[in-house]
Amino acid sequence: MKFKEIKQNILYCGLNDKGRVIFDELIPLENGTTYNSYLIFGSDKTALIDTMYPPFCEEFLKNLDENGIKNIDFIIANHGEQDHSGSIPALVEKFPNAKIVTNAVCKGNIMEMLLVDEDKFITIKDGDEISLGGKTLKFISAPGVHWPDTMFTHLLEDNLLFTCDFLGSHLPFEDLFSKCDEAQIDSAKRYYAEIMMPFRQLCKKYLNVIENINPNMILPSHGPIHNKPEFILDLYKDWTADMPKNLVLIPYVSMYKSVQEMAFYLKEKLEAKGIKTLCYDIVEDGLGDIAMNLVDAATIVLGASMVLASPHPAAANVAYIANLLKPKAKFASFIGSYGWGGNLFDKLGEMLSGLKVQVIEPVLVKGKPSSADLEKLDIMAESIFNAHKDAQLL
Repeated sequence: MKFKEIKQNILYCGLNDKGRVIFDELIPLENGTTYNSYLIFGSDKTALIDTMYPPFCEEFLKNLDENGIKNIDFIIANHGEQDHSGSIPALVEKFPNAKIVTNAVCKGNIMEMLLVDEDKFITIKDGDEISLGGKTLKFISAPGVHWPDTMFTHLLEDNLLFTCDFLGSHLPFEDLFSKCDEAQIDSAKRYYAEIMMPFRQLCKKYLNVIENINPNMILPSHGPIHNKPEFILDLYKDWTADMPKNLVLIPYVSMYKSVQEMAFYLKEKLEAKGIKTLCYDIVEDGLGDIAMNLVDAATIVLGASMVLASPHPAAANVAYIANLLKPKAKFASFIGSYGWGGNLFDKLGEMLSGLKVQVIEPVLVKGKPSSADLEKLDIMAESIFNAHKDAQLL
């Protein structure tokens, strides 16, 4: 594969992985992903920014050979996770004089996870610089987006900012640059929801840092390069804003369609009141869709059947994931159906205990919802409407 020129003496040397269907054994991938790596040639030194996911290491090294790369002086590790750092051992074997440049936390992670000797490292601090000869790399600590070891690398002369996982997307590409289209928005939003949303306040902090830098390009470690940085920055400003949207999200699991009937009845009543409402069958629909809509939802109504006197495991999984992702929802409730008994809402409530939400009175029915049960859903719809109105979402 011939490396692609971003600017003079700056090359893209990453790879697409269109066949990958799940990330971290957790996150579904609709299109696969990319592992972005970049070469920068100064008049004196050559730097490689981020490396390659281990299953692609052999192909990555072959590509370096085919593109005539005879020497690498610095391997910049913006983050220690192995989709970025995994080929470091092979690279330091191939280029024995190369030094790994990273912060102290990332250095420790790479030494422990990849068993790299300490003498291979140059440890830098926030604001430190390294000259390649006419190309200067400045390092910016960015812990929390999304690991404690994350940093950005700023190429000063060209004003290019390499942001590692931050502002990325799981979107393979042939052209280098983001098309700024719906596919890019969808992929970037899913990526934000599943990886960055738990760190929303830190994301806001580093958005301000990046705006002050005002880079000409943002080069993440997954997905296309942003040569129009305002596109991705404006999206992140919206997603990280404190106020949610006038949206109710109803993820549900329904063994005998009773909970499904409740979910769609509630959706109809809410939409009649001017509230956008999305229902997702947890078993049939993608977890990524649910996560993406958690970004904007003001209210989460989790629907569940009972299995052996406990919440259905699929519903419990969504509650657990939502608690981890820490969306900015203001309100939550539950709907459910049971056959012979059990503890549904207390257990689900415990799983959502990390969310700072006002709980609206839930509705639990035995078997199929009766007319009296549907009246309780009418009351729930009215309560959600009033909550959204009081929060100035309508």
